[in-house]
Amino acid sequence: MTRRRAALYGLGGLAAIAAGQRLTRTASTPEAVLRLDARRRIEEDGSVSAVVETTLWGASQTAAIVCDMWDDHYCRSSVRRMVAMIPRMNRVLGAARELGVSVVHAPSGTMDFYAGTPQRERVTAAPHAEPPVPIAKWCHLDPLSEGPLPIRDEDPCDDEVVRERKRFYSRQHPDIGIAPEDGISDDGQEIYNYFGAKAISNVVLMGVHTNLCVLGRSFGIRQQVRLGHNVVLARDLTDSMYDPRDEPFVSHDDGTALVIDHIERYWCPSIVSTDLTRRSEAS
Repeated sequence: MTRRRAALYGLGGLAAIAAGQRLTRTASTPEAVLRLDARRRIEEDGSVSAVVETTLWGASQTAAIVCDMWDDHYCRSSVRRMVAMIPRMNRVLGAARELGVSVVHAPSGTMDFYAGTPQRERVTAAPHAEPPVPIAKWCHLDPLSEGPLPIRDEDPCDDEVVRERKRFYSRQHPDIGIAPEDGISDDGQEIYNYFGAKAISNVVLMGVHTNLCVLGRSFGIRQQVRLGHNVVLARDLTDSMYDPRDEPFVSHDDGTALVIDHIERYWCPSIVSTDLTRRSEAS
């Protein structure tokens, strides 16, 4: 491996590449079926309660999108929480790949960094697929489909001293593993094309930030649901942009939990990420 490729993939990427090279599939290998305990919020008799349903997904029809796990951000607290997720994210993605789950890395605004890589080119090479609804550049909160967000996020950084609100990132965080078979894109149409070429209908969103990019990007939860995909959020591999000094004046973790509850109620269920590593006994 060249020094340039080593720099591109990072330490986590090198581990993922090694795992990918060990993975060998044959025609006789049975299709892996994932068993997901999907939690959603149901409103009945004026109250909202959590309901968990077991869902079976074919691994080869499933993709995980890693949303905006950049190498830096104007909000230092956000970066610290994101970095803390990376070891678990690498473990989950590595095990999911071995079961046949596809992985798309979506660090928005950094595609120039990945130009010419096989992972980028395999997504751009996918033939155009006509979507059933327009793919928006950003999917804003839709009052016809959802209630207001449960947190105030106009000034969402919880640093004591906030840096200038500008771009500090240039790529995905280098410790996140990028395997040879992965894809890279930050464009909803490109990803829809890629999913169509691979017959993917099940989508898992993970990454940051839950109330902003994970919901609103052109490849995010709102758009994936509107495209008719089966969608879940990996609730233990996401983090919101929320300052506890703003309404509803709860801790940062509780603010993230409120956003997850909102998603479960209005958009899609959530899972624990290790569900992606768990084969159904029937498979």
